Amino acid sequence: MLAAASEREVIAQLSGKSLFPIEVAAAKLKAHPLSRKRVGGQLMATTYGQLSALLRSGVPLLRSIRVIRDQTSNVRLQEVLDDVARRVEDGATLAEAMSRYPRVFNEMAVSMVRAGGEGGFLEDALDRVAGFTDQQEDLKSRTVGALAYPAFLAVVGLLVVGGLVVFFVPRFGEMFDVLRDRGELPAMTDWLLWSSELARQYVLVLVAAAVIFILLLRRELETERGRRWRDLLKLRMTLLGPIFTNLAVARFCRVLGTLLHNGVPILKSLEISRQAAGNRILSDAIGKASENISSGQSLAKPLATCEYFPRTVVEMISVAEEANTLDSVLVEISDGLERRTVRRLDLAVRLLEPIMLLILAVIVLCVVIALLMPVIRMSATMQR
Repeated sequence: MLAAASEREVIAQLSGKSLFPIEVAAAKLKAHPLSRKRVGGQLMATTYGQLSALLRSGVPLLRSIRVIRDQTSNVRLQEVLDDVARRVEDGATLAEAMSRYPRVFNEMAVSMVRAGGEGGFLEDALDRVAGFTDQQEDLKSRTVGALAYPAFLAVVGLLVVGGLVVFFVPRFGEMFDVLRDRGELPAMTDWLLWSSELARQYVLVLVAAAVIFILLLRRELETERGRRWRDLLKLRMTLLGPIFTNLAVARFCRVLGTLLHNGVPILKSLEISRQAAGNRILSDAIGKASENISSGQSLAKPLATCEYFPRTVVEMISVAEEANTLDSVLVEISDGLERRTVRRLDLAVRLLEPIMLLILAVIVLCVVIALLMPVIRMSATMQR
């Protein structure tokens, strides 16, 4: 194993020793034990902003990291920054040290910092990362806050329906046995009683099966195949699919426009921005665009073949390429997509609340009707 900045430098070192390598590849380093610990996004946005401000003030990088480490009250972040400072002191770049902690510094942050370090605009890169992170956290908090009431309705609805089926419905079983023997029990009531009996007898089995299913699903989603399946599902969801798509495209456009504005070559910018999209399906489409650009073609043409890129976005990129204003137009596209997405998200959440209430009401109504139908039938038989 050799330490070098590129494969070409490794080959040069080996050639100096009269060695001729068959293959040169980057080593896969083991993740640091602290890399599994998460740190809140809002705290990370503040950290990026503070580091950018210190560097702009002329404070050296190593000293800036240690100043932030001493000021933060988060123990996990203190440990991470302490290790990052040690690695930077040993000669590693800031991006290399950050890449050891994927759950603290995401791919977009590491890529932006790497580009900023190589292009000489590290302060601007950190400032942009702080803005991106703060914006994402704000959108996340608004979404969680908006979904709190529908989630509460869902939980209450499950508890109410579960209580009815497990505790209330079985009391009518003996009463309806006479109708069942005569073959006069409504199918809806028979199905409800069967479901209630099944739930009472196998409640522990059903709970255990649900827990096992959730654990297996989480494990599968941590694999590359599971992540790709999850990303594809996000894009194809009926109500939320356009929202996830627009957010991913907006992140891609904003990061690409920022990098191009700071003079980063377009191929390098595309490689960084495809990671910032946060969706592997869109990332693959952007990767194909990079291949076309390297062969002399435009950016808009391969993006147009991807069904998930909005047509208006592709047309604006095409016009911007011809006018040589791609960097500014990409940022405008991102702003417009984010505004429309926020409005669409608010509308979706407003629709979700009455939908949840309607579903809960329909389920309870079905239970009540299933219990009342045989009672009405028995009453009619007694009157005869």
